[in-house]
Amino acid sequence: MKSWQLFALGSAFFAGLTAIFGKMGVAGINADLATLIRTVIIVIMIAVIVTYRGEWFPPQTLALRSVSFLILSGVATGLSWLLYYRALQLAPASLVAPIDKLSVAFAILLGVVFLGEELNVRFMMGGSLVIVGVLVLAWPSG
Repeated sequence: MKSWQLFALGSAFFAGLTAIFGKMGVAGINADLATLIRTVIIVIMIAVIVTYRGEWFPPQTLALRSVSFLILSGVATGLSWLLYYRALQLAPASLVAPIDKLSVAFAILLGVVFLGEELNVRFMMGGSLVIVGVLVLAWPSG
């Protein structure tokens, strides 16, 4: 297994924990406040890691294009988290988490449109299977 696959698998595992812990955490707390608390913890955790690894750089040395896209990514992440936590307040994690994984199909499509990534049979089949899996798990019949 390649290192990026291990990181991605770890990410998926912790995303699964996020759904469970998030569902437990939003019980009795406003979803927006829950998102704020989560975000503050993330900021502290990442700041500690970046400090420990000596990875701070003066802002003027960072590429404006990269920073601009990271800001947009942060906005998208924030909106995703706000909507995710609100959904967790309203429905079981076992229904919310699969719908959230439609991000896989969206990422494939957006990668093709905006990044010029290749759309081949493998990606079309895999994305379609994700969509079918979401429909099976999160949209009960009748």
